[in-house]
Amino acid sequence: MHDGEVATNVSLVDELIRTQFPRWHGLPITHVRHGGTSHAIYRLGDELAVRLPHRDWSTGQAERETAVLRLLTRHLPIAVPEPVGLGEPGSGFPSRWTVVRWLPGDTATVGAVREDTPVRLAELIHALQGIEVNGQQWVPHRGNAHQEKGDDRVRECIAELGGDQRLVDLWQEALDAPRWDGPGRWLHADLHGGNLLFTDGELTGVVDWGCAGVGDPAGDLMPAWLFFDEPGRRAFRRELSFDDATWRRARGWALHLAVLGLPYYRDTNPVFADICRHTLHQLLAERAG
Repeated sequence: MHDGEVATNVSLVDELIRTQFPRWHGLPITHVRHGGTSHAIYRLGDELAVRLPHRDWSTGQAERETAVLRLLTRHLPIAVPEPVGLGEPGSGFPSRWTVVRWLPGDTATVGAVREDTPVRLAELIHALQGIEVNGQQWVPHRGNAHQEKGDDRVRECIAELGGDQRLVDLWQEALDAPRWDGPGRWLHADLHGGNLLFTDGELTGVVDWGCAGVGDPAGDLMPAWLFFDEPGRRAFRRELSFDDATWRRARGWALHLAVLGLPYYRDTNPVFADICRHTLHQLLAERAG
């Protein structure tokens, strides 16, 4: 997917486990195909998974995700991965990496989930944003205080996608919205469909916490467009009491993800590209309504 991406395979994972976590050596290793963009994932036996960051900007996420999950897990109403091992660079792999408990479940499209999904996801956001921050300074990937830093790139990508003026207007509205002036709140900061796990249509797990941090709650309102359709979006908004300015910033973060992601992943990651297309469709449909 990326220039300079670090190659991984089953043999590498086997060697990393043999040399660093010999108690798990010999368990079967299976590559997991998924819609993520920054990690290679391998299932290790029935109960574990190995996460290997394979692009430059995801270096450091192993330590971050491990620390964040150890702080937050016991406060959350939905299952999240439990870190059980933090690996070191070695065997030709240049970064730290993690072993986590495998979470059952499947990613799902909008039409395949239950009507209570907006409520369940809002419960997670309420719980997450209610956790005491205690001075943590991790800056989230989205939901940080500097949305305007993406301005040039967002406008370039909108132009690359056809230059729809409605998208330009949505982005400008996000930039013009009053900034969050409350205390920072814990955010997952990457709540798209590829990171939500479902069992029989019920939301049961949330994965990939490498972008998490403390910031503007708008960063975790993105599923309104990244994942839901119009009825789901209405139900989601009813559960979350934020002002219009926060929702405008949230639209900006959703737009940021979609317009940067679609041209970049259109030919290399069809799952994530479809998430971006869905997001743009929902943003424009909402504006038309």
